[in-house]
Amino acid sequence: MRNRDHRRFLRAIQLLLTLVLLIKLAGFFTWSEGVNFTRVFKMTSRLTMTAAVYGTYRLILSRGAVDSFRWQNSLAPLLYGAYLLLGVVSLLWSSDAGYSLLQLVMDAESFVFAFYFVKCFLLLDTFFPTGDIRLYRVLGDAALVLILIFVVGAVVAPETFFRLTHAGEEARLGGFIMNPNELGMLCVVGISCLSFDLYHRHRPTRTIIKMMPLLIALLLTGSRSSLVGLLLLVLLHIQQSGSRRLQLAGVVGLLLAVPVAIQKLFIKQGGLEEVLSLTGRLPFWKALLTEGLPKEPLLGYGFQRIAYTDYFQSTHTYAAQMTHNTFIQALLNLGLIGLSLVVIQLLLTLRGFAAYPVREARLIFLGLLIPILINSFTEFGIFGQTNYGILFYQLLIFLISLHYNPLLTTAEKLFLQRCRPELMFAQ
Repeated sequence: MRNRDHRRFLRAIQLLLTLVLLIKLAGFFTWSEGVNFTRVFKMTSRLTMTAAVYGTYRLILSRGAVDSFRWQNSLAPLLYGAYLLLGVVSLLWSSDAGYSLLQLVMDAESFVFAFYFVKCFLLLDTFFPTGDIRLYRVLGDAALVLILIFVVGAVVAPETFFRLTHAGEEARLGGFIMNPNELGMLCVVGISCLSFDLYHRHRPTRTIIKMMPLLIALLLTGSRSSLVGLLLLVLLHIQQSGSRRLQLAGVVGLLLAVPVAIQKLFIKQGGLEEVLSLTGRLPFWKALLTEGLPKEPLLGYGFQRIAYTDYFQSTHTYAAQMTHNTFIQALLNLGLIGLSLVVIQLLLTLRGFAAYPVREARLIFLGLLIPILINSFTEFGIFGQTNYGILFYQLLIFLISLHYNPLLTTAEKLFLQRCRPELMFAQ
């Protein structure tokens, strides 16, 4: 009876964590064109799920887990906190303090969510190893459910779920609900996470079936940066396989596929000139660096602000509210000081990945980092305006920084044996 109750508890925890992450991610989408509804839904869903993940964390503790952690590579979260603190100070000179404050609150809230979400999995790995609850599986399943909504929506309501670009010549999955490039990044994250079930031969047929909607949605988004991210992940997994035949087949397949992909997926959407200018981003970045930056070089325009007005405008390029590059965004909103801080923070995070002792964990880190980092060079990114790429990056920061303390755990287990023996079934 106790074992059955134990298994039921773990199944419930896995479902709960998946639902919490699913609703949390859904809070980044614009599900209605009504501005008031969207604001209320986004704020309510995100704050509620942060409270829910803390409740889940406390629930795991109530079943016999012990909160005993130590910090490693601790400068990574500390520097991220310093980045947010600089954003708080920037309210003193921000060109729109209210907007900067809203962005700060959302980033800080997701930082708290990521902290407790990662702690839940560390507790489960330590005290409930037979439960087989894995972070990559929860991430992959949550992404799959969201993408299935878009795949079904593309069939039943294409006018809502597709966005027309290039003067109406191209239809890209996402609609007004989500930027197609951001949606494509989520597809790649989902595929990357689910692929680790193939490593463990965990229901491989079902896993491949689950990947198919993600791949279809990725193609429908027309996101070239996300396709590049997927290609890099495929090459990574082929290289890690250790099979010479598979590696050779991958190289041959890549050589055959690249010309077709370039012609059908890249150049067809605007010609070679558009591709070489990164769909107009290069002249826009040039204007930002030559016209916008010199006005506020050291401390920028305020957290997530890139101009004195809501939009950066130049006579040589289009107007926009964000830079389409997370590092230029950091440079414009927090100046050279802010950019230096985020670059050092990123380098420390990368160093933490490289030093992590578990090979599979390093692969999972790369599987998450590659798509969100590629997205960072052309869209909102990990230091830009609030998006779920920031949340994924915050998860990575805590994954490399938080570790269970086995020595203290032993002492606390003895305490549990003496004082709370009814909880020891979970050990």
